[in-house]
Amino acid sequence: MHSIYQRLNSVSALLSTCLLVLLGSIALTTYVHETHPSGTLEISSTKVKLGRMRYQRRMVETAHVKFNYNADLTSLFHWNTKQVFLYLTAEYTNAQGTQNEAVFWDRIVRRKEDANIHIAGGNKYFLKDLTRSFKNATSVTYSMKYNVMPWIGPLTWGEAGRTEALPLPPAQNTV
Repeated sequence: MHSIYQRLNSVSALLSTCLLVLLGSIALTTYVHETHPSGTLEISSTKVKLGRMRYQRRMVETAHVKFNYNADLTSLFHWNTKQVFLYLTAEYTNAQGTQNEAVFWDRIVRRKEDANIHIAGGNKYFLKDLTRSFKNATSVTYSMKYNVMPWIGPLTWGEAGRTEALPLPPAQNTV
C-alpha cells in the first residue's frame, strides 16, 4: 500500500509535468506566428552641435535628429504578445574604426489599437560619442527596431525600417 505522502507526491509530479508541457507548447507557438512588419523612416534633418553638457567640463558634440516614421505593427500582436518595445538607433563608425550603435528614441506599444504608428519627432535621448566628437564619422545609418515581449516564451527582435547611409554634418559651435 502507498501512504498519503507518496500519493500526493505522484499527483503533484504529474500536475507539474502537465503544466510544464503546456507552457512549453505555448512558448513554441510564438515561432509559428512570426511576422516582419516594415515601415518608412525618413530623416528630416541632422544637426551636430558643439557645447557643454550638464556636469561636464569639456566641450561635447551632440547630434540632434528630426525624423518621420510611419508603420503598421498590428501584425506583431497576437494572443501571446504582452507589449512591443520600439526604438530608433544610429549606426556609425567613429575615429578609431569602432562600429557604434546608439539608441536615441524609444516607445512602448502595449495595445494592438496603438500599433498603427505615425511619428514626427526628434531625439528623446542625447546622441553623442564616447570620444566626445563625431570626427571622422562621415555617414550614419538610422534604423527603427522592435522587441516583442510575450507573456510566455522567448523575446523576439526585428527591424521595421532603415535608411541609407546619410552624411553627418560638421559641428556648429553653440557656446
